Amino acid sequence: MGEREVWVTEEFGASHEGAVEVLLAAGTVPKPVYFDVGSGTAGRQVSQWSVYDGRPGIPRAAALRAVCSCGWKGPEQQLDWEAIGQQDLAEAGDGQADACERAWDAHTAAVEASTIPLPETITMLLEQLEEEIDKLAKTSPIAAVRAARRTEITAGHIGYWAARSTLHDHTPNQAAAALGLTESAARSELARLGRYHPYAG
Repeated sequence: MGEREVWVTEEFGASHEGAVEVLLAAGTVPKPVYFDVGSGTAGRQVSQWSVYDGRPGIPRAAALRAVCSCGWKGPEQQLDWEAIGQQDLAEAGDGQADACERAWDAHTAAVEASTIPLPETITMLLEQLEEEIDKLAKTSPIAAVRAARRTEITAGHIGYWAARSTLHDHTPNQAAAALGLTESAARSELARLGRYHPYAG
């Protein structure tokens, strides 16, 4: 896969990395476009949707769609080349690309809704803690740094036993579904919190 703009959320990270994918008129996904940067250095392979404008040697995009690293694909957003004409595709297709990002936003919202819910008191406390540390950072950044470190330490203590209990009570697949992660990412996250090798045992 070539270079392209991607979207991630802080909670789900690479488990739900989104991007705009190009479809050709035949419904196929084109190969990355190779750009020779010269000067004896290696070239670049690019999959950014806006480069597929039909210039010599480059396929022309017929439609765009959102895709996610989890395998989800969004609805196709057709490109009207009669209307686009000689316009730059990055500008002319901006509306379709925005629609793709909104579709991916809806997808990640659905993923979040499918995860194990947190008690409202925990959600409120976490939001309050973030707000208080953010306010502290405006008056005493170094104190906010200490507060952030203390928060990490507390999370480490809590996460250790929670991760090990999760490992005991749930399969990796169940944990992944509850956390909204891939199975591999869930294994790694539980191992990080529980301080063990992700494939031990």
